[in-house]
Order: sequence, then structure tokens, then C-alpha cells
Amino acid sequence: MKLTFLGSSSEDGKCPTLYETETGDIVVQGHRLTDPEALAQLRDVLPGETFVVVPRDLLIRYSPKD
Repeated sequence: MKLTFLGSSSEDGKCPTLYETETGDIVVQGHRLTDPEALAQLRDVLPGETFVVVPRDLLIRYSPKD
């Protein structure tokens, strides 16, 4: 799978960061959600899934525009 870097809100090269796959899907790099209260609110979690926290401004600024 080929990834294209879209952008990051980090100034020192760390996460969070967004990438786009060759099929147009988005890959998110970020800090894992670990808050037990928040995790308890998630629905239909499948084995192998994980959740990351992404600042809203990062999604708005770098998400692909149709």
C-alpha cells in the first residue's frame, strides 16, 4: 500500500499526522485513546481495532477536498 503524506499539526515531526492511501482512504497516526470512560462509549469494536485522538483542526486543514 502506497501512502501519501497529507499533513501534520506537529512542528517537530511527531504525530498526529494524516496520510492518504492510493484508494483514497485516510490513515491516521496519533496518540492512542486510553481514557477508560471514553473507551467504554465506543460501539461495535472489532478485534485488532485501535483508536487515536486527532485534533479537529488537523482534519479540517489536511483532509482531501472533493
